[in-house]
Amino acid sequence: MDALTRYTSFRDFIARTFSEATQQAVDKALVFAAEKMEQYSRYNGRPLLDHDVAVAEIVAREIGLGRNSTVAAILHDVMRIAVKEQPETVDELTQQVRWHFGEPVLGIIVGLCKISNIKLKVSKEQADDFRDMIVSYSEDPRVILIKLADRLEVMRELQIFPPEKRRKKSWESMNLYAPIAHKLGLYALKSELEDLALKWLENKDYEYICRRLEETESERQTFIARFLVPIEEKLKTVAGLNYHIKSRTKSVYSIWNKMRKQNVPFEGVYDIFALRVIIDCPRELEKQLCWTVYSVVSDCYTPNPKRMRDWVTIPKKNGYESLHTTVSAGGGRWVEIQIRTERMDAVAERGIAAHWRYKGVNQGAQTSEQWLSRLREALEETTHSLSQRFDAKPSTSEIFVFTPNGDIRKLPEGATVLDFAFDIHTNLGATCTGAKVNNRAVPIREVLNNGDIVEVMTQKNQTPKSDWLTFCVTSKARGRIKSWLRNEQMKHARIGREELERKLKNWKITVPIDEAVAYLGKVLKVRTGREVYSMIALQKIDFLSIKEILQQWLSGEAEEQRRVAAAEAERKKEESKAAESTPVSHHADALVIDEKINNIEYKLAKCCNPIKGDDIFGFVTISSGITIHRSDCPNAARLKENYPYRVMEARWRGNADGAFRSTIAVTGADMPGLANQITEIVTREMKLNIRGLNFSSRGDGTMYGTISVEVPSAAVVDMLIHAIMRIRGVQRAYRVNN
Repeated sequence: MDALTRYTSFRDFIARTFSEATQQAVDKALVFAAEKMEQYSRYNGRPLLDHDVAVAEIVAREIGLGRNSTVAAILHDVMRIAVKEQPETVDELTQQVRWHFGEPVLGIIVGLCKISNIKLKVSKEQADDFRDMIVSYSEDPRVILIKLADRLEVMRELQIFPPEKRRKKSWESMNLYAPIAHKLGLYALKSELEDLALKWLENKDYEYICRRLEETESERQTFIARFLVPIEEKLKTVAGLNYHIKSRTKSVYSIWNKMRKQNVPFEGVYDIFALRVIIDCPRELEKQLCWTVYSVVSDCYTPNPKRMRDWVTIPKKNGYESLHTTVSAGGGRWVEIQIRTERMDAVAERGIAAHWRYKGVNQGAQTSEQWLSRLREALEETTHSLSQRFDAKPSTSEIFVFTPNGDIRKLPEGATVLDFAFDIHTNLGATCTGAKVNNRAVPIREVLNNGDIVEVMTQKNQTPKSDWLTFCVTSKARGRIKSWLRNEQMKHARIGREELERKLKNWKITVPIDEAVAYLGKVLKVRTGREVYSMIALQKIDFLSIKEILQQWLSGEAEEQRRVAAAEAERKKEESKAAESTPVSHHADALVIDEKINNIEYKLAKCCNPIKGDDIFGFVTISSGITIHRSDCPNAARLKENYPYRVMEARWRGNADGAFRSTIAVTGADMPGLANQITEIVTREMKLNIRGLNFSSRGDGTMYGTISVEVPSAAVVDMLIHAIMRIRGVQRAYRVNN
């Protein structure tokens, strides 16, 4: 019961603010936490529970969250300590928390524990990554808010910490946590974090500004009182006008920042304070009365037209509404006056029109930014049922992984240990044999998760393998692997060419080596001469077989065998054509291969799937007639380089008709009815036949699918893609080769 008597003030606030059930839950949490943390204390010797209760009070009183958040704040150190010092007790503790306080409280505590146990080593360059990581790592939005409250309490008691911790926590508060609070519209919390951080990072500047503010306080109040006299006299004459005036003083950090950026002394900061005229009136009278007050202010003092801002007539996109004007108070002094209603002020002050938007602060990563914005709006609607009104996790395609030293690495979702190794250093990736992920040994193809701590293991004799390309996802890793393989192939090619040249000389074969290699490539079914040389160097083919192949070729035996095989294939083809009542190809005469040749046998390449309208060329195959490829086919460059004598010009006939199959890939938001909308476009709007359809969820809030359709030409494909891109939720649509 000592815990209940120790925190009487906090309990009284809970009793006044929340229901009896919440009071009972809080009392139960206090007793539970006191029992579990009895032996733990802070740097000043006071119980560690003092910190947790102070955090809970910030959560309930200053942020306005409800029962589950308050209870979680009281209990979060209980779980953190168990994970860190007594991991064998975590399962039992988890069950106890779930039983006594419920699943929502447990979820919040687990989220807080994950963030708290991360070993951070963050630089200014990584600050944005850290903020994105905090967002992606928090499976419940309340986790972020409680973490901010936790950091604020630490900063308020920072004097009890060792000097080295003071500086580190101050830097983190200023560069990492304050921007998150700013984006959430928690302006008071953000300002206090910045001011407290400045106190420890730039103490002399902080003390100077505080002293100057204190010294000029009476002067400011006197000036404001004198300045407002003519305005208030005229406002009293306006019938039915209810209003009040309040002033705000810039935070110490804001003043310091302006002095630093503009390189001016304290006296050079003219907007140390601003005045707000706040009107209490029905909504239908808001615009009228705001402009009435503006007229009164303009009559009393000369406004600066360049500093006039009308966000009452046309509100900002974020919902911010107010009239801003800057007037001359004489003596070269300018005063900013903001005119708004009680409703407008509530919107601006409590977060929907967040200050970071209002000032045009850089938004950072888009996915986390949208998430924070939605959280801010949900917080304004209601703070007591936040989890019911907000999606649990932001949609993102990125994960954040840590080195053993605490460095943050941002990788795409699905990244493996090998991707991580190459992201750190090329040599580390090239010699990677596996890793320890969260102290667990895993192979190089292991997929990483958000928050994993990865220690790469290497061996000197390890080298990149071609199969690595099958599970690497980052362009950096794939590029480095391909580059190494290409260099190795070139090295092997040089060795193989030298060996083959020597053997040809010994065999007294006088045919040029390039011609011999071209024939070998055809027989061995490889794409380039370099691959033939590599096979020789790696002993994938022996010289006895090479000699036999070349002798058959030079004697004409191989050519004779090919002619016999070609004649047999042609005979079977004629028999098949005679047996069928329909033509072999419904594309007959759709192409002009050669102006002098009509009705030539051809087929459309499956590697690029050309359709009418595509730029094309023909390629003469050994036994299958002519194959038609798109000019941008992945194989086009190789075919034209290695076999220029087999490449023919081809074009579509102007009157060609028929149906060609084309496949379109679509990515978009994973939302109900999206696939149905796409099929509606295809069948009803474009009146095309669907031959294949496959859509699946990726599990990260997005979907991917392919749709195969019959089209008369490439132009129709372009029209279809354009129509699909107009659908809400579709992120990308593009034609694929097959």
